Amino acid sequence: MDEPVIRGAAVDEQTRCRHYAGPLDVVAIRFFCCDRWYPCLKCHQEAEAHPISRWPLGRRAERALLCGVCRHRFSIAEYLVAEACADCGAGFNPGCATHHEFYFEL
Repeated sequence: MDEPVIRGAAVDEQTRCRHYAGPLDVVAIRFFCCDRWYPCLKCHQEAEAHPISRWPLGRRAERALLCGVCRHRFSIAEYLVAEACADCGAGFNPGCATHHEFYFEL
């Protein structure tokens, strides 16, 4: 599987961007609407001319999330219940859960 290109504003090697650059901001998402990887919805909005489309409820098995620390890809279903990467143990920002409605049908 090829390494995805992570787009966005000032992305570091662990997928942080200028909007979210804390120690736990290490997840990138493949957006359903354009099949492009971004660290956050703000990066997507700045770069794309189309609105964000949420991942459909029936597509929870899609490997649409990437751990910025170890590059492990995981499914939407796994991400929605994870507090950390199952592969390397890197913690994820619990505040990201407040944005799930923008990325995924709930």
